[in-house]
Amino acid sequence: MPPSIELRTRQSLALTPRLQQSVRLLQLSSLEFQQELRTALDTNPFLEYDATDTEDVALATSSTGGDGVEAVAGETATVSERETTLDTAVADTRESVSQDEASSDYSSDSSDSNDYASEYSGDSFSRSSSRQNGDSEGSDPADWARSQPTLREQLHDALRLYRLDQRDREVARFVIEALDDDGYLRQDLADLAAIVDLEPVLTEDELLVALRLVQALDRPGVGARTLSECLALQLHAMPDDVPGRDVALQIVEHHLERLARREQAELQKQIGCSAEELRVACALVRKLDPKPGNFYGRTEDNYVVPDVIVRQVRNKWIVNINPAVQPRARIHRMYAELFAQSAGASRSPLAQQLQEARWLIRNAQQRFDTIQRVAECIVAHQKAFFQYGEIALKPMVLRDVAEELGLHESTISRATGNKYMATPRGIFEFKHFFPRELGTESGGTCSAAAVRALLKEMIAAENTSDPLSDVSLARMLAEQGVLVARRTVAKYRHLMKVPPAELRRQI
Repeated sequence: MPPSIELRTRQSLALTPRLQQSVRLLQLSSLEFQQELRTALDTNPFLEYDATDTEDVALATSSTGGDGVEAVAGETATVSERETTLDTAVADTRESVSQDEASSDYSSDSSDSNDYASEYSGDSFSRSSSRQNGDSEGSDPADWARSQPTLREQLHDALRLYRLDQRDREVARFVIEALDDDGYLRQDLADLAAIVDLEPVLTEDELLVALRLVQALDRPGVGARTLSECLALQLHAMPDDVPGRDVALQIVEHHLERLARREQAELQKQIGCSAEELRVACALVRKLDPKPGNFYGRTEDNYVVPDVIVRQVRNKWIVNINPAVQPRARIHRMYAELFAQSAGASRSPLAQQLQEARWLIRNAQQRFDTIQRVAECIVAHQKAFFQYGEIALKPMVLRDVAEELGLHESTISRATGNKYMATPRGIFEFKHFFPRELGTESGGTCSAAAVRALLKEMIAAENTSDPLSDVSLARMLAEQGVLVARRTVAKYRHLMKVPPAELRRQI
């Protein structure tokens, strides 16, 4: 067929730039949103830092190590809702020059990267007026004190205390660099000797001497080549009068596999000790550190910043946005006024930046309004959880919240992703309040979180000498009306990081 031209009309949905920005801001975490707003403050001349709220705000932060974590929440009055437009900016012509100059000075300093530490201390988007010696105002010296040296840094520092000749020091440094993050030397000494370029040629005996030195530098067990050697080094570092030390040495050097399989009778027969001596030795081995290298350079605390704070006031649960994460930005009034009075303002490239600034202020407020509505709906549905804990958590899905609020399910998904709620029971991710539904014998439903709470109570109350198997746990749940399969119990036990029955048994 010869080429031809056709005209076709069709309809399609397209997201406007403002709606795209609204969707993108909603799915950001609190820290990501602060970074986004910080970038806008640094690049958009029509935005300025809002310093009207001067009350001290203590962030509700916690160490993440489980479903719920400790919360220390400082709360202030919620910042009033602010919507600044070009019309209101032009109408207010009585803004003092001193305030405008202060705002301009603030904007000029906003690009200093040293202020990022303030985001994690609760002083969102704060700016320091002093930049002497590169230190920002209000910096916490304890942040430097909390940093720990890495494994290699610690060993190199300890090596400097020894008086060694140049060759021995270089070999010891090479051994330190060959250690992995767990503190083990995984490579053979022969392979290491072939890598090192020294004159005369390095021998395995020299490497072995250097390895023995590295093993004695700091924490016992560092520099071991096998798990057996790692545990033996820790036992050798103990005093001779430690109960069970000699039997424990025999176990880690010759019978580790039997210990892992809990072959107590065979261990007692091979070593020739009593049942009580074997019990003490096994308990001592369990206290040893199989990965001593992980002790170095670790972060003591991991913090999250909650988006909402839930507290009980007169038997009612109140949900407030965390003041520390609310946006502290507004339209720069003087710049907006001057721009509106200029000729050809509508055709200027700055008009787009002013429009983006107005969109950002409105979308940021809409973001927090949506998060608060979703949080209030969650609290209303899961009120029993705040009274009685995990065992009272009800099954819930995103569709339930979407239908109640009149929003799309994808919007609820974005509003609950990477968002945290500070409660009297700890800090929880929004997703934690959406457990899956399980059936009961009576035809009702219960949540998977409630089943895990029941399993936790059963395992905590079990006889340690005869722990409950997965089949026994499933049978006990069935007696309480909760019907779950054995493999489901095993999955939940694995999620709770609880070992199987044979590994929980204690003699």
